[in-house]
Amino acid sequence: MSIRVLDIGQCGYDSGQIGGLLTRTFGAMVDHSPTKTDALRRCEQFDYDLILVNRLLDADHSSGLDLIRDFIERGTSVPIMLVSNLKDAQDSAVKLGAVRGFGKAELHTPETASLLRKILDEKPSTSS
Repeated sequence: MSIRVLDIGQCGYDSGQIGGLLTRTFGAMVDHSPTKTDALRRCEQFDYDLILVNRLLDADHSSGLDLIRDFIERGTSVPIMLVSNLKDAQDSAVKLGAVRGFGKAELHTPETASLLRKILDEKPSTSS
């Protein structure tokens, strides 16, 4: 079984950068979702190993923190990471129940690879 990641709310460029990193480093299949509605629909269709949420969804500028709250309230067991360079936003996401994420400026650092590895290398894949 391969690793499957849902990447929510990134612009096209950032989506490509994040997807490329996950594919090259972990062999992951990455689904890109522009909106909350689309993301929730995808989560009903597929099992994910990780959900990445942009701080502000590019398509409608809605809050990624609100989306994380929705996922947590729905009882998701999938690890969720916020994609943001802002420490306060990361702290808020962790308080909601997310795993500490990373910012786009840190995407290609060893620290980000380590954060992702902790989830993707150590978690048995549940992908369908």
